[in-house]
Amino acid sequence: MTNSQYIVIVGCGRLGSILANRLSSDGNSIVVIDQDEQHFSKLSTAFSGFRVVGDAVESAILKRAKTDQADCFFAVTDQDNINLMVAQIAKEIFQVPTVLARVYDPAREQSYRDLGITTISPTQLSAQAFLDNLKQGVQV
Repeated sequence: MTNSQYIVIVGCGRLGSILANRLSSDGNSIVVIDQDEQHFSKLSTAFSGFRVVGDAVESAILKRAKTDQADCFFAVTDQDNINLMVAQIAKEIFQVPTVLARVYDPAREQSYRDLGITTISPTQLSAQAFLDNLKQGVQV
């Protein structure tokens, strides 16, 4: 990554912490929001960003994270409905240029796209990886 960006990540589970650690080590400014302060223990000691404890559905929490200044916003909790809600708020209210949301249920992807939110589906990615390995003759 060549230019430093301001990135807000909602959810500090396995995915959120990996994203935060890597993006931080690449020199980006990162704010991670999570309701459970203990989840921040997944961040590396080299993580140089900020941590916000709270419910990202609440506008005050997103304001505390300075979401209005974000270049990118990632909604990566383990709950599709929360990811959709906070992604919509980031896009519509805070006018974040790039908003990505994790969605487990592939049937929900189209409704996210209809709202202009880019989705990443671990279910779809895993299915494709299985199919690709099957085509290559690798036993799964």
